[in-house]
Amino acid sequence: MTTVPSRRVPQRRIAETVADELRDNILGDDHYRLPTQEQLVKDFGVSYPSIREALRILETEGLVTVRRGNIGGADVHRPDETSAAYHLGLSLQAGRVTLRDLAAGLQMLEPMCAAECAKREDRLEVVVPALQKTIDDSVDHIANGVDFTHSARDFHDLVVSFTPNATIRYAVGSYVALWSAQEEAWAEARTRHGEYPSQLEAEGAVHAHHRLVEEIAAGRAEEAERLARAHLAATQALVLERYGDRVVNASAAMSRQTIQSSRRARR
Repeated sequence: MTTVPSRRVPQRRIAETVADELRDNILGDDHYRLPTQEQLVKDFGVSYPSIREALRILETEGLVTVRRGNIGGADVHRPDETSAAYHLGLSLQAGRVTLRDLAAGLQMLEPMCAAECAKREDRLEVVVPALQKTIDDSVDHIANGVDFTHSARDFHDLVVSFTPNATIRYAVGSYVALWSAQEEAWAEARTRHGEYPSQLEAEGAVHAHHRLVEEIAAGRAEEAERLARAHLAATQALVLERYGDRVVNASAAMSRQTIQSSRRARR
């Protein structure tokens, strides 16, 4: 009888198995909290190096942040459209995709979300009040270019976030978050150079938002989509005039920060 020699399972494979289970827990439970490393060692019956390697795997995926030192531990981050936007942005940047190309893609997709908002039966109770609140906030900041751009982008984020279909909401939300990062970086740069568009143009954007909300409230989906597309093209033109041929930049610090904070207007 031949004895099969025992082979030690590589630490990396053990770590990947642990990471697989922890990943499922994070994605499957909105309130999942990661146990301590000591507890994970007991639960999985593996070594500390394997647990630390598993946490490093999850950290590179953006699912956890490992805190080191005396107050060490790990915080869980469930992925959303903003995390998808960042990784999507890196792919577009690596593919040398221009802002003009991103803008054209958004003109195909974002207006569809406005139409879907107009079809919601609860639009008067849920969608319209939230959009109107964002418009009011943008009016309060109309004299400050950077703050106004933040508020105006919140309006676009919200329109997409109220799209009933989750697949469309996450996919288009990723593109919108990515464009917002580019537009807000543009606003910062133009303000520093004293070249931000006039208050009159900002008031025009507010008027367009008001009209879009009126069409959504009335349930006129086709007109809401048409208005959204026209307004989107007009606002994009300000950025594309100077930066249209630039490659999408998701790796810059400002872009990362804007993408990560773009959920501030979400439900």
